[in-house]
Amino acid sequence: MKMKKNWFKKLMKWLNLMNEEVFKYNNIFLKNISEIYGDKIVLKNKSIDDFAKDYIWRTDPELATLDASYPLDISFKSFIKAYKSEIKKNEKNTARFSIFCNENRHIGNCMLYNINHFSKSMELGIMIGDKNYWNKGYGSDTIKTMIKHIFKHTDYHKIYLHTLKWNLRAQSSFKKSGFNNYREVSREGKKFIYMEINKQQT
Repeated sequence: MKMKKNWFKKLMKWLNLMNEEVFKYNNIFLKNISEIYGDKIVLKNKSIDDFAKDYIWRTDPELATLDASYPLDISFKSFIKAYKSEIKKNEKNTARFSIFCNENRHIGNCMLYNINHFSKSMELGIMIGDKNYWNKGYGSDTIKTMIKHIFKHTDYHKIYLHTLKWNLRAQSSFKKSGFNNYREVSREGKKFIYMEINKQQT
């Protein structure tokens, strides 16, 4: 834990030394409000101050496995450049949020992507990167808060997701939040469970 804290401090120091230009992310669901509040969490717009933790989490093998991906093997500087480009490129059909606990600590990320403005549907992705906050209800509160906000304050009516078939803990959490299992699907050699929730169910 001490090593990770020191690593985080070094990354933040490098970030400041890079003298990065102002980064502004236009979140399509945070145009009229600055934050979305749950019982245990606050969903905030992405900022460059989040990038150090994002880098730590995306280079973590355990988190990569849960995300059905591979840990990054690039420098922090390269990550910042690629990440900013990725975020800006997908602004119109993706909405990214940083998850903060009530103690104002960045503990994870949530993303709405494949946003279809015609069918009024979107895919949900969530990661609690700070393992000190696992199994304590922060993920469930994030999901419920996002569902409530989307269905109450927008005209979108379907949210869906894909979770790894073996990740029964995640599936249980999504079910508690109102998602239903629909079918098994395969992606790049991995098996997932497709789940969705519709506005009329809530």
